[in-house]
Amino acid sequence: MTAGTPPRTRRDLRSAVAHLASTLLGLGRTRLELATVEFEEARARAAENLVLMMVAGFSFAFAVLMASMLVVVLFWDSYRIAALCGVTLAYALIGVLALWRLSAHKKEERPAFAASLAELERDRAWLASQFGERE
Repeated sequence: MTAGTPPRTRRDLRSAVAHLASTLLGLGRTRLELATVEFEEARARAAENLVLMMVAGFSFAFAVLMASMLVVVLFWDSYRIAALCGVTLAYALIGVLALWRLSAHKKEERPAFAASLAELERDRAWLASQFGERE
């Protein structure tokens, strides 16, 4: 070894630290890109679902209004109160069924960013195993 050259271990350590930093930045960028893609997908799905739900909601609201008026008009002469009660009970039943289905959907729904969180957990476990941390 000559007097002007730095010790080999110092250069190797610097190179290893630079490589580790580069790897960690790449890993972080990959995870951030995954989270961004998932967010964009979730946002697009939510926007499409919202538009479809609004169109369906308005259409069904008018259909139900017309059907209700038809039932009440048909039975107005002989069963006024019964017709109004029947329409009201039908709407109440539909509302209860809709709330029941909504609660079932909430239980089945996977959390947002599940893939990103799973990847971050795998990264954490890998780093813990590499550096001897006990879980």
